[in-house]
Amino acid sequence: MAQPIPFSQALRERTRGVHQESEGAVFMQDLMSGRGSRDDYIMLLSQHYFIYEALEEAAQWMAADPVATRFISPKLTRLPAIETDLEFLLGEEWRERVAPLPSTLRYTARIREVGRTWPGGFVAHHYTRYLGDLSGGQIIRTLLQRQYGFETNGVGFYLFADIAKPKLFKDTYRDELDAVEWTDEERDRVIGEVALAFRFNTELFDDLATAKAAAA
Repeated sequence: MAQPIPFSQALRERTRGVHQESEGAVFMQDLMSGRGSRDDYIMLLSQHYFIYEALEEAAQWMAADPVATRFISPKLTRLPAIETDLEFLLGEEWRERVAPLPSTLRYTARIREVGRTWPGGFVAHHYTRYLGDLSGGQIIRTLLQRQYGFETNGVGFYLFADIAKPKLFKDTYRDELDAVEWTDEERDRVIGEVALAFRFNTELFDDLATAKAAAA
């Protein structure tokens, strides 16, 4: 009898399509290829501020949950770095210059909803954001540094000073995903929520492209 595949593997395989769709969004392709601009990156980072504010607020709500707490780590915290980046990029009054787009409002509302009521849903959003930051996010940081002349100021969001070996951290994270005794129904729900998170990201990139076109 064939052994069931690990949950972390099923999660990757069953969300690959929506993940690739998100990565292929025109806004991100332009930003990574140099067809975008420094201002485009600032627009993206500004939306990340609201997303990580919601996610790290949810982490506080979930801190005592026996499932969620397996994944929460101060080493992953991004909000202070985003705030520092935005101050560097926009100045001390940066808070007055950023506002959430409609897709970001929908995204953060969902994070806050599951962050108060459903540990598996919280883990789904936590996984989607932070493992992405530790994976493709490192490629994005290198490209941003090359395209727009950043050193560390401005891209601190992508720098995980307390994680010396990202691959080992990600492997341990996936081991924890596999170790949780998810029911089959809960596995499906969590995978569905990860797919939803990727769709939120795609909608955000579409919103950013629309906002950019309107400002041109």
